[in-house]
Amino acid sequence: MKAAYIETTGGPEVIRYGDLPMPKLQPGEVLVKVAAVAVNPIDTYIRAGTVAFPLPKPFIVGCDLAGTIVEIGLGVDRFQPGERVWGSNQGLKGRQGTFAEYAAVHQDWLYPLPDNVSEERAVAAALVGITAHLGLFQRAGLKAGEVLFVNGGTGGVGSAVVQMAKAVGALVITTVGSPEKADLCKRWGADLVLNYRTDDVPARVKDFTKNQGVHVWYEPLREPDYDRMVDLTALRGRMVVIAGRAARPPFPHGPFYVKDLTLHGYAMFNASPEEQRRCAQDINRWLASGQLDIPIGRRFKLSETAEAHRLQEENTIGKAGTLVGKIVLTP
Repeated sequence: MKAAYIETTGGPEVIRYGDLPMPKLQPGEVLVKVAAVAVNPIDTYIRAGTVAFPLPKPFIVGCDLAGTIVEIGLGVDRFQPGERVWGSNQGLKGRQGTFAEYAAVHQDWLYPLPDNVSEERAVAAALVGITAHLGLFQRAGLKAGEVLFVNGGTGGVGSAVVQMAKAVGALVITTVGSPEKADLCKRWGADLVLNYRTDDVPARVKDFTKNQGVHVWYEPLREPDYDRMVDLTALRGRMVVIAGRAARPPFPHGPFYVKDLTLHGYAMFNASPEEQRRCAQDINRWLASGQLDIPIGRRFKLSETAEAHRLQEENTIGKAGTLVGKIVLTP
């Protein structure tokens, strides 16, 4: 089978595209004929060696996939051949990745794909959707009527946060860098969309919340401004952070604790299969109803994986701002 893989960590140039043996099923695994995969920042960190998970050799890159089951292994009881599925959490903690024509995946990490949802739509929502859901509901406990703030409302995770928050009846404030991105967030129902280049964000947030602050601050930026976050979060509000592995920003200890705030940090790959399955159930419902539709910013062929990694790094690390939503690849 064709696959995008590495023999050693390094820059995007270490990615090879070529033939590898078909995977052999272990108990509990199914063989998926891959129809679509997506790039995530964690994929580039693993490939670069900055996240030191154990890697099989050769290591097929990638976390997300969507496709059709063609074979089931011993003990599989949740799926049958011919079923369409999607999933994430591969290529992590020693598991083989997904950027191949076929992937062997344990049934615990797969979810049925609704009939009216394409593989590309599902894979675009996979890791970012689970990540957003865990932070919004398991950690922050977002409820209808509460006010949520998220930076970067058209990013991979940010776009999922905006749409999921609206799906449960929250009020959403988000930031973008262009009028085109603002229009997209407004179409998703965001209640206040601010251009971080031109708007006075703190003043507008205080005005919108009548100086009470937001109930949930979801922060996907790598270098959080905790002074701003604490100032603009309401009494007993919840703050969520998911990025900035090497970041060491100043933290306003005093203002934080006197407002009874809580801070939640998490990585989706630490969540159990049961926790992630609960996320997937909501994601499937919202995908099927059209309440969740993560934008696909660029499409590549699997043979162009190195180029896709470069584009992801330019936007994640280089902050190029040239990508809206997800990068999706097909065999």
